[in-house]
Order: sequence, then structure tokens, then C-alpha cells
Amino acid sequence: MKISESKFKQCFYFASGALARIVEKMAIDVWKKVDLSPSHAYVLLLVIEEPGIQPGVIANQLHLTPSTITRLIEKLESKKLVVRTSEGKITNVYPTPKAKELHPELVACANEFSKQYYDMLGQKECDHLIDTITKMADRLEP
Repeated sequence: MKISESKFKQCFYFASGALARIVEKMAIDVWKKVDLSPSHAYVLLLVIEEPGIQPGVIANQLHLTPSTITRLIEKLESKKLVVRTSEGKITNVYPTPKAKELHPELVACANEFSKQYYDMLGQKECDHLIDTITKMADRLEP
């Protein structure tokens, strides 16, 4: 059954959750190529693009809790893609050479993901939808 045929199609909670699940599945399929979940991949992109980034900054950028970021970083460490250093109370996260080598593939996956939804919905409509969702999230966030 299509979401538009659901009894709850007018429910913001249901509709946004259904969209999120569809987008999540698309993202998982794309990021399989680099053997990472979408969340791990976006953390790694941030670390590569900002070596020495602090976990709190990553949490803010991805709108995830610090404990979730810690788990994601631990998994990336186990894959030898990042290393953490501590200077007093400050923790910094750095990409490994292996991560830097993976960067072109990560960018290609991100581009492929964008291309998929642009091809399905149209670039203008997608850009408008992303802008609208972002603004709505900002307004709803406490």
C-alpha cells in the first residue's frame, strides 16, 4: 500500500517517519559500497574534512547525541579509519591514511545518493523539500 493511501497519511508523525525509513533504506544501499552505514560515513566525511574535529562538533553537525557519536567513532576506530587523541579534557578525532584513501569513494557515494533522489523527484523539488524540512526542524527543535 502506498503511504498516500494510508489511513494516517495526514499525520505528520507517520508521514515523516515513513519518508525517513524510505530515505534510510536508499542511503544504506548506497553506502554498502564502502562497508559503512550512512551515519558512519557522514562522521568519517566530517573527520576527513576537518582533521582534529571534536566529538561534540560532530554531534552538533549531525544532530546526534554525544553517546551515539562515541559509538560511531569507536566503530570507525575498530575499522582503523580514525584515531582519537586527548589533550586534557579535549578529545580530537583524526582520519587515518586508510580513511584518506577512502575519501574519493565516500564522495562518490554521497554524490550517487544525491543523484538517486534528484533523478526520482527532480533536483529543484528535492532542493525545495530539503530546505523546507530544514526550516521546519529548526522551528520545531526546542
